[in-house]
Amino acid sequence: MNLKDKHIAVLLSGGVDSSVVLYELVRQGLRPDCFYIKIGPDEDEKWDCSSEEDLEMATAVSHKYGCKLEVIDCHQEYWDQVTRYTMEKVKAGLTPNPDVMCNRLIKFGAFDEKRGHDYDLIATGHYAQTEIDEQGGKWLCTSPDPVKDQTDFLAQIYDWQLRKALFPIGHMMKEEVREIADREHLVNAKRKDSQGICFLGKINYNDYIRRYLGENPGDVLELETGKRIGQHKGLWFHTIGQRHGLGFGGGPWFVVKKDMQQNILYVSKGYDPKTAYKQEFKVKDFHSLIPDGSALPSLHVTFKIRHTPEFHHAICETLDNGEIVIHADSPIHGVAPGQFCVLYDESHHRCLGSAEITL
Repeated sequence: MNLKDKHIAVLLSGGVDSSVVLYELVRQGLRPDCFYIKIGPDEDEKWDCSSEEDLEMATAVSHKYGCKLEVIDCHQEYWDQVTRYTMEKVKAGLTPNPDVMCNRLIKFGAFDEKRGHDYDLIATGHYAQTEIDEQGGKWLCTSPDPVKDQTDFLAQIYDWQLRKALFPIGHMMKEEVREIADREHLVNAKRKDSQGICFLGKINYNDYIRRYLGENPGDVLELETGKRIGQHKGLWFHTIGQRHGLGFGGGPWFVVKKDMQQNILYVSKGYDPKTAYKQEFKVKDFHSLIPDGSALPSLHVTFKIRHTPEFHHAICETLDNGEIVIHADSPIHGVAPGQFCVLYDESHHRCLGSAEITL
């Protein structure tokens, strides 16, 4: 793609990845406009938020390359859309992924409504690639860095958003990005990668949920025996497959089931209980990233249900009623309703789309 005649917006987060994105574009003789998306807690919140430091970093990098930086306030959109989605899901006992919806609703959504619509392309620091097929369709493709690949976080964006997306470092390994940042003396070259939910800085996920849903204590029972193990503070603080942070003696314990009606958390004992695994599960609301918009046929696929380097092989069966059943080659740990199952071709190169796990 010839970028010389394209009007490009770069989303600077303050992190090293998006900073190297700007360097790469400037190196090609381009002068894109830079934007920092402002989210973060309400003004009166006392949570420890790193957004001020993020903005300082983004400002320094944009000035280094002579590009203007504009701050776009998407605070209300984030809390209205992404937070509402997250809280509705966890309240129903599901396991949502706010980062996935943040890309669709904020980075490529609310930003586009406010300023992005003035640009041909929106460049981000995601580890993902795109390619054009023989029919001119644009595919979302995986990064060569299996640990950093972020196609799973992009698997709910719309096709029009993908057409505008530009991933200048998507073909690189993380080490290469760090080396460039170090060589170019970028102010954030040594900065650690952000952890946790996009835009929430150092805010703890459980604190985030507690702020909106509070606590709702209930019993914790052993699945096999019905024996009471202890008490939980709210089912929404736990996810299927969880092992860490349970705080019960005599373990290890795994979360295997949530009874929303009775407010009971079921756990199973052992380092590898069979109850923590599933080999077959259903998904709903398939969101296709196949360029021609065709439905997902019954075929061999690879998939992910969480952000890990590993891809699982499966046969994807589409039923007459439109439901999709994933038949994995081997049992998968921690399959939880509400998670996104992200589907890829057999070589896990092209992303076919994603769907919500229903079991």
